[in-house]
Amino acid sequence: MSKPFIEVAAGLILRPDGWLLLAERPAGKPWSGWWELPGGKIEAGETVLQALTRELKEELDIDVTDATPWVTYTHEYPKNIVRLAFCRVTGWNGEPAGIEGQRLAWVDPHKPITVGTLLPATEPPLRWLRLPDRYLITSIGHTSNLPGFLEQLDNALQSGIKLVQFREPAWANEAGLEEVKEGFRQVLQHCHDGGARCLLNSVHPESWRAQADGVHWRACDAQAQETPPSPAKGLVGVSAHTSEDLAAARRLNADFAVLGHVLETPSHPDQPGMGWARFAQLAEEASLPVFAIGGQSMQTLNAARQYGAHGIAGMRYLLAG
Repeated sequence: MSKPFIEVAAGLILRPDGWLLLAERPAGKPWSGWWELPGGKIEAGETVLQALTRELKEELDIDVTDATPWVTYTHEYPKNIVRLAFCRVTGWNGEPAGIEGQRLAWVDPHKPITVGTLLPATEPPLRWLRLPDRYLITSIGHTSNLPGFLEQLDNALQSGIKLVQFREPAWANEAGLEEVKEGFRQVLQHCHDGGARCLLNSVHPESWRAQADGVHWRACDAQAQETPPSPAKGLVGVSAHTSEDLAAARRLNADFAVLGHVLETPSHPDQPGMGWARFAQLAEEASLPVFAIGGQSMQTLNAARQYGAHGIAGMRYLLAG
C-alpha cells in the first residue's frame, strides 16, 4: 500500500540579523511537541508562494511581503511522504504569534539548536542555511599571476567572501604539479587567514584533498562515480548542467551544486546560457541548494534568488567585488 503524498510550503523566516523563526508542533497534531519551520499544505490551484503566504497568516498572523523559492526536498516519514518547498521569507508585516497555541522561538542557525527536538525534515535546511551566498572560483592561470590574484583575493575575503574553490586546469596543463600545488597552498592559507573555506576541484590530484576544506566535483567526475565515495572531509560541491548532473550530486550526498551557465559569460562567448527559466526548473528538482553561475555578480544576486538560487558563483566579478 502506497503512502500518502503531501505537498507542503515551508518558510525560513529570517530577520535582518540572520536569526530564524522555529515553531513547535501544537498539541493534538502529529509530531506534537517537535519543532519545525512554519508552513502547511499547498491547496489545489495554489502556487507555493501563495500557499506559504496563506499558511503564515493563519499560523502566525503575519503578512508576507518578501519571499523567494529556495530548495524543494522530499522526505519520507513512517506514515506519509512529504514534498517540502522551502522558501526564504525576509519581509513581512506584523509580529509573529502562535495563533494555534504553538510556542515560537528565534534561533541562530549558525549555532546548535537547543529549543527542542527538530522534525527530521527540518534538519537539512538548517544545515544548508549555513552555506555562504557567494562562491568564488579561482582563475589564476599562470604562476606570474599569483601575487596579483592573492591581493585581489584578500580584498574579496574582506568584502565577505567565505567560500572559495581552487580550480586551475589551464595552469596545471602548462606548469609542473609542484608549482600549482604551491599556488593551492598559498590560496588555502589566505582563505583560512580571511575566515573562509577553500574547496579543491576534482581536476587536481586526489592526494591534495586532505589539505582542503572539501572537494568540488566536475560534472564528468561526479557522473563517473558509480557509488558514493567514503565520506569526504568538509563540504562537497558538484558542477551541474543537466538533470543527470544533479542526480549525480544527490548520489554523492553533495552539500550543494553549482548550476549553469545561466547568462552569457566571457569564458563561454560562443555558448548561450540556459536562461533563468531553465535554471529555475532544474533548481526545483535539485533537492539541495544551488548556486547560479555564468554572468553572475552582486547585481544579479537578488534575481538569482527569485529563481530559486541559494546564491551565486563566479570568477572575475566576485573577485572584483
